[in-house]
Amino acid sequence: MHDGKKQANGSVAYLTAISLVAALGGFLFGYDTAVISGTVGFVKTQFALDALMEGWFVASALVGCIAGVSFAGFLSDWRGRKIALLLSALLFLVSAVGCTVAQTQTVLIIFRFIGGLGVGVASMLSPLYISEIASPHLRGRLVALYQFAITIGILCAYFVDAVLLRISENWGVAEGGFWHWVVVDQVWRSMFGSETLPAFVFFILLLLVPESPRWLTAHSHKERAQKILARVSGSQIASRQMQEIEATLKLESASHSGNSGFNLALLEQLFRPGFRLAMLIGISLAILSQLTGINAIIYYGPRIFAQAGLNVGDSLNSQVIIGVVNVLFTLFAIWKIDTFGRRGLLMTGVSGMFIFLLVIGFFFQIGLTQGAWLLVPMLLYIACFAFSFGPVVWTLLSEIYPTTVRGTAMSIATFSLWTGTFIIGQTVPWMLENWGPPSTFWLFALMCVPAFLITWKLVPETKNKTLEEIERFWLR
Repeated sequence: MHDGKKQANGSVAYLTAISLVAALGGFLFGYDTAVISGTVGFVKTQFALDALMEGWFVASALVGCIAGVSFAGFLSDWRGRKIALLLSALLFLVSAVGCTVAQTQTVLIIFRFIGGLGVGVASMLSPLYISEIASPHLRGRLVALYQFAITIGILCAYFVDAVLLRISENWGVAEGGFWHWVVVDQVWRSMFGSETLPAFVFFILLLLVPESPRWLTAHSHKERAQKILARVSGSQIASRQMQEIEATLKLESASHSGNSGFNLALLEQLFRPGFRLAMLIGISLAILSQLTGINAIIYYGPRIFAQAGLNVGDSLNSQVIIGVVNVLFTLFAIWKIDTFGRRGLLMTGVSGMFIFLLVIGFFFQIGLTQGAWLLVPMLLYIACFAFSFGPVVWTLLSEIYPTTVRGTAMSIATFSLWTGTFIIGQTVPWMLENWGPPSTFWLFALMCVPAFLITWKLVPETKNKTLEEIERFWLR
């Protein structure tokens, strides 16, 4: 009995460790997404960007995300989840170095695009990998670790931006040289360059994690898959899991040999009657999670606060506070997602987001933007997003698709998410300039309505169910 308990503890520790490594993809996703908030003003001044070019500077990474997602699903279904994650780490690393030393606006945008490729691949593969290796009763919180890592990455980026800005203003070293150029003369370079270290660590640690056991099973590597499952869950549970995985794979009418790449039969399977609804849910929630405005605050927070009368330093400090709230309420989601379930968290959070977006727009409309008037409802909005849309959507996307095409299906849904993010990144500067903050935030509030209705009417509860049980639900 004691040995069995010891083995169980060890398996949970191993599962948690490899989930944390995969979640580093989320950290880099969040870091890369948020680090730009401290650079926009400096880059705009240096390269004399107008509103449209400012939007393109931000959105170039998002175009990369869309492109990365477009091939990540096919690559991961063909060559495996681990290979695709390693590629994302390399892309992050190349982008960080390239942005640090870029001499022209065009070169900078190219390396932002490369970083976006990395974000796109990691945003799809990290939660998918965790979902495929986790035990059912832990899957929600372990996938939510990915969203938690995103919030930590966002917070670290805000913090690093603020610290580097302060260092640049109080530099005590003689002028001249590389570091003076990067940290003082053009501090935005060091902000981008700070991503180099976590990208390198992510790549090294990925070399140590196993391949997804469900991908291995679908590609006729059953012995390797069973060994991994046994290390995670124990040998008896692993045997039952293997039987269930194999039985479900046989039910998939578009099953294939496991050695081919892109196959039209795989896409056809996604649009069968049951899976068609799963695709609709995934695509809709993915794009609505962005059209409700979260990245407007992540990307353009300093600009929004500056319009409210705060200086650059105060704006970045306000972004750090937003990052802290994001982290704390994501922790709440990790704690409760396998207890309250996906639907309850999502409907509650979206309702709160709707209310506080209306309040933010109203305060801008009547001029109550000083001090806590603007910051408090913005923090409450972030809190609602952090325990609902943030972790729950990624969890659902990683759960609701069949094994043999999970990578491709999640690629399509994540493509929709990044399309929504691109729209926000490209249009928010224009909306703030031409519509003003009140109408911009009220439009975000309006997007919460279909998100609530889809969750209420269509989304099934998936807590404590195996991936195979969820798949059989759609097949029925």
